Amino acid sequence: MTTKNPVRRTLAAALAALALAVPAGCATDARADRDAGLRPVRIVLDWTPNTNHLGLYLALENGWFAEKGLDPQIVEPGEASGLQLVATGNADVVFSVAEALVPAREKGADVVAVATVIRSNTSSLLALGSDGITRPKDLEGKRYGGYGGQLENALIDELVRCDGGDPGKVERVPMVSNDARADLEQDFYDTTWVFDAWDTIRMLEVDGLDVTTIPFAEHTSCIPDWYTPLLAVQGARLTTDRALLDDTLDVLARGYRASMTDPQAAADALLARAPELDRALVEPSARYLAERFAPSAEEWGRQEKATWDAFVAFLEDHDLVEDGFDTDAAWTDELLD
Repeated sequence: MTTKNPVRRTLAAALAALALAVPAGCATDARADRDAGLRPVRIVLDWTPNTNHLGLYLALENGWFAEKGLDPQIVEPGEASGLQLVATGNADVVFSVAEALVPAREKGADVVAVATVIRSNTSSLLALGSDGITRPKDLEGKRYGGYGGQLENALIDELVRCDGGDPGKVERVPMVSNDARADLEQDFYDTTWVFDAWDTIRMLEVDGLDVTTIPFAEHTSCIPDWYTPLLAVQGARLTTDRALLDDTLDVLARGYRASMTDPQAAADALLARAPELDRALVEPSARYLAERFAPSAEEWGRQEKATWDAFVAFLEDHDLVEDGFDTDAAWTDELLD
């Protein structure tokens, strides 16, 4: 079983994103001059392949991009973030997160969310059952292992405070590794932030550990929901390169809708392209996400104004973004229409 954790690494990058400076770029018109064959489309992952990308890999395996006349090039991010590549016109579509896109736009990046991959946040705080952490107030006197990000700390504070606890009694300690199980079992900390589709399933169903979780989705009266992950493009290209983006989103939507109805096929497609992943983890993760990508296949990708507004309001209330951020300009569903 692999100990690598691409999802937690993605989280680390996202939690640091409130200090991100992304240069704004210009769209290129070079596509009109390309040969009449398949049109290249560059899709940047948020990290290494994982089950958040099921729809992409199912579409690749079934040849659905070629049916639309597209030649997909899948890129894992390097020193430059995916949002940087899209903002500067060096990529077409990127998997990202709302907590990175908002500060990127505030810094001047022309990036726009065009679909949410998962309808609601699947983050949780996870602890070993022996530590007795079942609600936010239980974090008093416990050690939270995190990345020290401003958004991260604000969310922990609000969860504990809203449950009648004192956030000042939560000890914050730095992460030791990207393997939550190893860190928890070696008692480096008592609880940490995970994504249920990966870490929780791995520890609970694959490793058979006794763990408890505090799902963020059960506490949206205290903290906001938000879109993580999502798909983003350069805003200018919604006009200048609309056909390419329309076709790409059509294929991705088809892939995710099919993943919802046949998670086994989606898991097989991901494993065919990323055989280093653990089948014992990928298959239950695919089943878990099939029920959470959207309320129904037809609704996949749809974003809600209320979700965006509440998330940005939380950032503004905690001085993580300047007041007056233009939330409506940060997202659109027009490519799904």
